[in-house]
Amino acid sequence: MEQENSRNTITFMIVAMAMLMAYYVLVLQPAEKRRELNALRAKAAAVQQVALGTPTAPVLSRDDALRASPRVQIKTPALQGSISLRGGRIDDLFLSQYHVSLAKDAPPVELFRPEGVPLAYFADFGWTGATGAPTGLTDWRQTAGGELSPNHPVVLSYDNGQGLTFQRTIAVDDQFMFTVSDTVTNHAAQAVTLAPYASVQRQGKPQLTPNILIHEGGVGALGDDHHLQLQAFKNWKDKADTLLPSTGGWAGITDKYWLAAVIPDQHEAVTAGFRVSSVRGIDVYEANYIGRPQAIAPGASATETRHIFAGAKRVALLQSYEQTLGVPRFDDGVDWGNLWFITRPVFWLLSFFHGLTNNWGLSILGMTLVVKVLLFPLAYRSFKSASRMKQLQPQMEEIRKKFEKDPAKQQQETMALYQREKVNPLAGCLPILVQIPIFFALTKVLTVSAEMRQAPFFGWIHDLSASDPTSFLNLFGLIPWDPGATPLIGGLLGGALHIGVWPLLYGFTQWLSTAMNPPASQDPSQKIVYQIMPLMFTFMMAQTPSGLLIYWAWSGALTVAQQYVIMHRAGVDNPIDGAIRRLTGQKALA
Repeated sequence: MEQENSRNTITFMIVAMAMLMAYYVLVLQPAEKRRELNALRAKAAAVQQVALGTPTAPVLSRDDALRASPRVQIKTPALQGSISLRGGRIDDLFLSQYHVSLAKDAPPVELFRPEGVPLAYFADFGWTGATGAPTGLTDWRQTAGGELSPNHPVVLSYDNGQGLTFQRTIAVDDQFMFTVSDTVTNHAAQAVTLAPYASVQRQGKPQLTPNILIHEGGVGALGDDHHLQLQAFKNWKDKADTLLPSTGGWAGITDKYWLAAVIPDQHEAVTAGFRVSSVRGIDVYEANYIGRPQAIAPGASATETRHIFAGAKRVALLQSYEQTLGVPRFDDGVDWGNLWFITRPVFWLLSFFHGLTNNWGLSILGMTLVVKVLLFPLAYRSFKSASRMKQLQPQMEEIRKKFEKDPAKQQQETMALYQREKVNPLAGCLPILVQIPIFFALTKVLTVSAEMRQAPFFGWIHDLSASDPTSFLNLFGLIPWDPGATPLIGGLLGGALHIGVWPLLYGFTQWLSTAMNPPASQDPSQKIVYQIMPLMFTFMMAQTPSGLLIYWAWSGALTVAQQYVIMHRAGVDNPIDGAIRRLTGQKALA
């Protein structure tokens, strides 16, 4: 009875997991697609809300905001945009190597946008604490350099007319890291006290990705131990400001794939963290730091050098900055999640194979093969047990018929049969349970990794982080009709009814693997659940990232191959041998 309870518990766990996945796929994912389709409408509504809520604040188009100030152009292999000479801010930035979609004419991803435009986002830095220090309205002059590019820094200058002169040198590498050096010189007769600061600001809450796996908001490594700090947009406004004393570290604001962060000198004592304030009715979300006040004597100067990261969260790149600049835990800008001890190795293994194949889809196949090899001892015992269970099916059926009206006796005799034959009916569940954390870790990697965004495989799969675009309703593109173009049908196809080639391949391997295993119980209801689960999971997984489907389909194919070899050697009948016999006219196994 205890073993039966354990089996029922595991069955319940699997069904509960299926229900959770069904809720995610059938409810959360369609909601995410609807929000993505309404993104432009939401931005337009945000413009209207800002205009109505702040009648005294100018609401500008992006082009008008750019024309409101002289600018220094930014041109690198990875970035394009400009620096505003009003305020000396980096407030206009696009990621040249990343586009908003796979369309040929898709524009590059926008990261920063200037103040005055709805949902403004920019990096600000300088000095605070004394009258005459430059502000966001200060007009700087460009005194050296032309266009900002790698190995060609620019120099900005400002004289406050009260004895203080400021010089700002901005450099950029060929990726996403800016170096900003601010020097102040005191020509006055009295000492002045100034404190350096830097921040990234978002004016208004951005359109968030409706996915519980993704952290969007504040992120940083702060404090004496550089502990990872997270501040989600969804509850940022409801929490008090998070400001911590720290030596070095970093603080920033993260999206799904992008990060903007301020990085002080790693030997500097600062106070850093996250805060939210309301300016003319707009919520301003900010990640910043402020250094210790410095007394600058007459005739003396002070210099503050910091770094600004603004770009894609590529793991190898973040790790290179971690090493070269000494930035602690910088690759934690990627949201590894609570299962980081699994997610990180999964990503490392994928990266290893990507270095060999230069294809993330092939990397998934290679990682799956490694997982199968590592789990082979467990799978082997499980398959052997399943093969023995299949051999015992006639005896189990006899027991069921003999004690059909006495369930207790039926259970007792079945347990006795298991003990005599040394069979564990629960062994078949163990490989599934072991793979669940790997499944969630791979889901996390495919969801948050910039490396996976728009990464192609082969054929029709152009983005491993998106669902399979094909559909059985138009014969996978053979019929010149887009089922999703009709609003009613498109709404349904946005969920589990959109079944493409890879979901079907996945479903087939799951069905075949299930058919090669006997059910863990003779209970008719549990048999039905066992038989329909492959169909359930086919519909449930239809809209998951195609990279996950490739993983599961390939994993299922390897599982079937393992099962077939073991069952064939053991002389146990299985669907593959049965199909071969039907094709060749051979007789069934004795």
